[in-house]
Amino acid sequence: MPPDLRTRVKRAAFLLVFVWLVAYFFANVEIQIEGADGWAAKLPVTFRVEHHWLLDLFWGGRPMTGYHAWVFSFMALMFHLPLVAFGRWSPKLQLRTLACVSQFWIVEDALWFILNPAYGWSKLDPAHVPWHIHWILGVPTDYVTFGLVGFIAYAVSWWGKDLD
Repeated sequence: MPPDLRTRVKRAAFLLVFVWLVAYFFANVEIQIEGADGWAAKLPVTFRVEHHWLLDLFWGGRPMTGYHAWVFSFMALMFHLPLVAFGRWSPKLQLRTLACVSQFWIVEDALWFILNPAYGWSKLDPAHVPWHIHWILGVPTDYVTFGLVGFIAYAVSWWGKDLD
């Protein structure tokens, strides 16, 4: 493997592992906030929009809660912080950032189940998780679709001329 390619593969792997580490920490934060009541089911002060055609289109049919609206927006902004802080933007950096956000949420959500004492991996199924409406291959459809799209986008963001 050429030295330049080896360096980029190491950087790509390190960034992905870092995103997964952040997902691990945030999954634990959400477990502390939500406990056994996933998808902000019993948070005391949050709005809920249960049904809307835009939720079916963009949100997998799940309810929109005030908690999730704020947390998803906050995390999207945080992932864009390096682009703002360094004053650099490019289509590749944007693609990489969105891919990292996608990977973050898939890993974070799976870890929420794995680490949550009220669930565990064995209860990640439609019977125990009514807020994930669509399932494929025994996992929420989001895990497969956003996992694959995010991984492909991530790989594409590292192809070609380097950003440096």
